[in-house]
Amino acid sequence: MLVSIKGDVRIFSYAAVGGAQEAKGPLGRAFDFIDESERFRQKTWEQSEGEMQRIALRKAMDKAGLSDGDVGHLFAGDLMNQCTSSSYGLMSFDIPHVGLYGACSTAAESISLASVMSDTTDSISAAVTSSHFCSAERQFRYPLEYGGQRTPTSQRTVTGSAAFLLGRGRGKIQVKQLMFGRSVDSKISDICNMGAAMAPAAVDTLTRFFEESGTQPQDYDKIVTGDLGREGFEITKMMMAQKGYNLDAVYDDCGLLIYNLAVQDMHAGGSGCGCSAVVAATSLFPAMERGEIRNLLFIGTGALMSPTSAQQGLPIASIAHLVHLSVM
Repeated sequence: MLVSIKGDVRIFSYAAVGGAQEAKGPLGRAFDFIDESERFRQKTWEQSEGEMQRIALRKAMDKAGLSDGDVGHLFAGDLMNQCTSSSYGLMSFDIPHVGLYGACSTAAESISLASVMSDTTDSISAAVTSSHFCSAERQFRYPLEYGGQRTPTSQRTVTGSAAFLLGRGRGKIQVKQLMFGRSVDSKISDICNMGAAMAPAAVDTLTRFFEESGTQPQDYDKIVTGDLGREGFEITKMMMAQKGYNLDAVYDDCGLLIYNLAVQDMHAGGSGCGCSAVVAATSLFPAMERGEIRNLLFIGTGALMSPTSAQQGLPIASIAHLVHLSVM
């Protein structure tokens, strides 16, 4: 079902935090804060991830001149079990917190729910998410000390966090429409091929959006998924073409934009909750404010597996949430 935002809800402030590899990528200079050690002065990788969220939200609020009491609700999530990085990292903020798990789709999911809240309550809402390469590898794959060889289809979990503030009548980037995803069975159980697992969900959401909105790919300046990487990007283009939608002129993916794949050894590209979040905050949204992109479809794609489901060999369930943004 297509959801229209009736009020004038806009994204008016945002900030991005990243690690060493993200700093070396093409968007490195656009980050608000970089820690080359990726520790963020914390003892564990999980605590480091929580600290990234704290820094990102505080910087977004400082840019807008806001204090904790100015924000009505906070929507946040991460890749860790029970979203502990968000819960601990944002504990110091005196803001009601709604925890989310959408895997790599969390940036789009949190922005969507924050926009609905701002639309219905006429209040400022915050959307925050993060991922950390070291914490994700430890939970979902192997300890870093194991030194396992990565497959060509594997993607690197981005060490990054981004925070977004939404409210009525402030800023240039307006939230126009939302299309929440459906859980899709990809028939793929390989945790080293996230792109192929998530591509069917991106196709499902995009197809439903075009059908219900009566629009075509050429009606948008940019359509960006996040994050399918090289494998999922090509599969999505192929599947959409089979349905009669040619994405070639307008389509890109955050997993391909975050790193310089010709120089950095990232195999199929970037992934993780932080991937699409930091690409939006360092590239897509600044381009919208400059008038370079006026009509954007931002689709967050997520693999909804857990360590348990992966160990049991279950097919990876995937989802994709879509946000239609335009410049005022």
